[in-house]
Amino acid sequence: MEDRKTRVAITHGDTNGTGYELIFKTFSDPAMLELCTPIIYGSPKIATYHRNALNMQANFTIISKAEEAREGKTNMLTSFEDDVKVELGTVAKEAGTAAMKALERALNDSETGVYDALVTLPMNKKNMDETFTGQTSHIAEAVGNGQKPLVIYVNDTMRVALATTHVAVKDIAALISQDFVEDRIKVFHQSLKRDFLLTNPRIAVLALNPQTIDGQSAGQEEDTIIEPAIKSLEAQKIQAYGPYAADEFFGKGIYEMFDGVLAMYDDQGLAPFRTLDNGEGYCITAGLPIVRTSPATIAPFDTAGQGTADESSFRHAIFAAIDIARNRCFYDEGNMNPLPKLYHEKRDDSEKVRFNIPKKHENKSENKQTGKQEDKQ
Repeated sequence: MEDRKTRVAITHGDTNGTGYELIFKTFSDPAMLELCTPIIYGSPKIATYHRNALNMQANFTIISKAEEAREGKTNMLTSFEDDVKVELGTVAKEAGTAAMKALERALNDSETGVYDALVTLPMNKKNMDETFTGQTSHIAEAVGNGQKPLVIYVNDTMRVALATTHVAVKDIAALISQDFVEDRIKVFHQSLKRDFLLTNPRIAVLALNPQTIDGQSAGQEEDTIIEPAIKSLEAQKIQAYGPYAADEFFGKGIYEMFDGVLAMYDDQGLAPFRTLDNGEGYCITAGLPIVRTSPATIAPFDTAGQGTADESSFRHAIFAAIDIARNRCFYDEGNMNPLPKLYHEKRDDSEKVRFNIPKKHENKSENKQTGKQEDKQ
């Protein structure tokens, strides 16, 4: 990273939504411009309309390309010249098209390195083409080099990654394989090391199925897929533990002992995350060559133009983008020419014992002569 303030690209999102309100509120604080140089990929005309509708005092500098961005200014990059009608809180394909044009311009610029991190504001899927599966998928297809991204939700309490996203419950099990689980854990592990600078992160892996009343799994995936994946990664010195039943894991506060939690599907991870979130949580997309973050909370679409949107999550997404961009530079520089190990590091199995999950159905063995079960001593 050059010796300058971190450049953060920000896409304006749905033009009938709250994107510009969040931008204006966030950068009304001069301290934000001391931390970074924002480049808003949007439209000065649309920005002016929102500013007038919200009756806000918001200044921005119009630029035509990212290279013109000035420090100490809120730089508004003209991503398209088309006139777009703004109808706040209204579903309109035109608004979705404007959101996509801004995103595409930002993704094209990512290849030139003119900014250090990307923060995306929400799009309304109702305004998008039927083939649109979400910003994360679109970004991964555009710049992901064929890698499958991993969405991680972060707040002051936990980091929760989602193995699958936006998948019907009836289809989740078919997507879970040992290779898939191993890959998701590896991407998560690398993100915790490179993006958060955790030297030896501990990852908890949640079970796919709930427990039965006697403590056994209601399905087979834990024994045949998830547990073998965890054991395989142990040989690669990745500290993954589980699988944990989600209700006990969150209900008993076990999550506090881990650096990250891998949930198998959306609700399993997001229900506890949102319950414990104070509105400042954010998302990062791991597994991409670029730094990408986004707000974890979305202001209701129908409140656009009312001035009631809370910018806290968006502000923290910017903080995270700045930190992660710097952390990656620090991590990559530190690992560029590693010294060879001069000794054999003795393995400490104490943590495996500490986080081991006793299997209740293995606590008893059958007496072959009597047919009765006896407690193991």
